[in-house]
Amino acid sequence: MTKVPFNPAELEVKGTFLNIKSVDNAPAEVPIWNTPITVRENMFKALKGEPMWMANSNDIVNIESRVNLDHVARAEVRDLGPAQPLEEKGGPDLFGIEWVFVPVAGGSMVKPGDPTLSDANEWYDKITFPDIDAMPWNEMAELNAPFKDETRVVGCCFQNGMFERLISFMDFEGAAMAVIDEDQQDAIHDLFDKLADMYIAMIKKYMEGANVCEVLFHDDWGTQRSPFFSLATCREMIVPHIKKVADFCHENGLIFQLHSCGCNELLVPAMIDIGVDIWSGQPMNDKDMLYEKYGKDIMLGIEAPVLPADATDEEVEEAAKAYVEKYSKYPIYASLRGAHPKFAEALYRQSRIAYAK
Repeated sequence: MTKVPFNPAELEVKGTFLNIKSVDNAPAEVPIWNTPITVRENMFKALKGEPMWMANSNDIVNIESRVNLDHVARAEVRDLGPAQPLEEKGGPDLFGIEWVFVPVAGGSMVKPGDPTLSDANEWYDKITFPDIDAMPWNEMAELNAPFKDETRVVGCCFQNGMFERLISFMDFEGAAMAVIDEDQQDAIHDLFDKLADMYIAMIKKYMEGANVCEVLFHDDWGTQRSPFFSLATCREMIVPHIKKVADFCHENGLIFQLHSCGCNELLVPAMIDIGVDIWSGQPMNDKDMLYEKYGKDIMLGIEAPVLPADATDEEVEEAAKAYVEKYSKYPIYASLRGAHPKFAEALYRQSRIAYAK
């Protein structure tokens, strides 16, 4: 591979990437620099182990369209439309399950006390799948049409993955018991397989309407201390069905990113089985251990160093250099949430210099 030396002119600002306008905590504008290749091209090179600079969270924007009622119910509408008003947060999701917005938590939960299913075998009679073709995808496409011209990674997001969807139907206790109950497992496999087909149908609509090249799939698997279930259970009950979605993405040239909260270190082998391209995970996970053990098989999201607001330019530059040196063995996905305002530029410069050698 031909190395392209870093030129300081690469950091000349040519404009800014589109910003999600539909959430109150929208991130600051992301500059478009005079990079040798596009941000999107660099992300795909990084996944092949050949980045020109360190990929990071500014490189991806994910549409959470209001066309998908899951996002409305969970108060997670993120697109180029107006901010979701308070009175529209919560309500029925794609399956008619009622969610209640909790302001202090900034999110929604299923209305408690009356789960739709007491046994997973009931889903055949009680769960009605949405008609994906009947959803107003033309509205999603029109509203988010400007994203088609983006040169960064534009993706689509799914809030309720396999286990999270089961929780919404059964409440947590019922879902946790069902995945290890032999009398319910066959029904869960049928349910998850049909869910996978539904997600694939929706991804196709996003591909047609918004030219997405990435999928962010949510499925929380753990608490702050440990996973909800064993690696064996995850591999048996969940992996085959999310893998079906990931395989579709890869067959069509899309990146598959997993969002999975919790201390899920023990479940990383299951993520690799699925074919997950990127998993950021939360800080309670031992990222350095995971990087050494699995960094060659999955791109891990690793938090940027915490720097004081009054850090000097030299201190920011040194922190970026040390970060790049520490994570130079395998490509990573740098999480810039809460990072010093000047860290992204320093990270680009230091990683470009390092990777050009």
